[in-house]
Amino acid sequence: MAASSLLLLACLAADADYTYQRAGQAADAVTTVQGGAVLMGGGRDVDEAFSWMIERSGHGDFLVLRATGTNAYNPYVLERGPANSAATLILRNREAASDAFVLERVRQAEAIFLAGGDQWNYVRLWKDTPLATLLNERIAQGVLIGGTSAGLAVLGEHYFSAERDTVTSAQALANPFDEHVTLGTGFLRVPHLEGLITDSHFMQRGREGRLLAFLARLRVRGVGIDEATAVLVNPDGKSRVVGRNQAHFYEISGPGLVCTPGETLDIGSVKIYRSGAGGTFDFAAWASSDEAEFLSVKAGAILKSERP
Repeated sequence: MAASSLLLLACLAADADYTYQRAGQAADAVTTVQGGAVLMGGGRDVDEAFSWMIERSGHGDFLVLRATGTNAYNPYVLERGPANSAATLILRNREAASDAFVLERVRQAEAIFLAGGDQWNYVRLWKDTPLATLLNERIAQGVLIGGTSAGLAVLGEHYFSAERDTVTSAQALANPFDEHVTLGTGFLRVPHLEGLITDSHFMQRGREGRLLAFLARLRVRGVGIDEATAVLVNPDGKSRVVGRNQAHFYEISGPGLVCTPGETLDIGSVKIYRSGAGGTFDFAAWASSDEAEFLSVKAGAILKSERP
């Protein structure tokens, strides 16, 4: 995009509820979108994932939603591909999720990305609001949706809300009902993310144990994504992994589950696929191009296992 065609607005709209900043073309684009979702694990952003979103959005308007932070994604997005515009909405309170200006910006976006931060802000400020309703409508219409770190945490049908701050794997394995294991459901409806929960910064922050506790509590599948890594999900559920590290796909695969308040976790068998860059995963079939491995959890300890 030529520099002469760019319109940089330091502050297009701002009040006590929100700030909106936009770079690129001022006029709304109307494009043909191809749909899909980006699941990003936090840390370093994955350039290829943003380029993929821009291309599949028909080079339309790219919108970043967040509760805190800056508009730093705006120039970054425009460097990844010829989007019509890149804009950031910082929504400071629950009132912003009902604001007509905010909703119109979401309605005009062809790609929507939830930034990192604190997912409890997203749950408490956006869930069960006109914004959440509109986001689900736009997703159903094929608008690209993505998220990193806290943004990733709320993309699955189920989520760890962090309402009482974070929880470590040691805490969750010792007691899956620890007060810090705060789980929720019914926020966003992203195709192929039904019946699962996601986690970010996965191996870098040792989160395998807590994801296993989430799975045991909810009786669902799980996806853990490492930093600097993303999963690009097509509308048919087929996906590929891009970035520096791995994505991890979990399913409780056998009997022996003991998940009781105040007691250590036991899981008889868990089936896992671990995929690095170039690996593929089919969410509809829950199958991978990589070989499965297995583990179990005994008295809160994770153990390697053979195929059951």
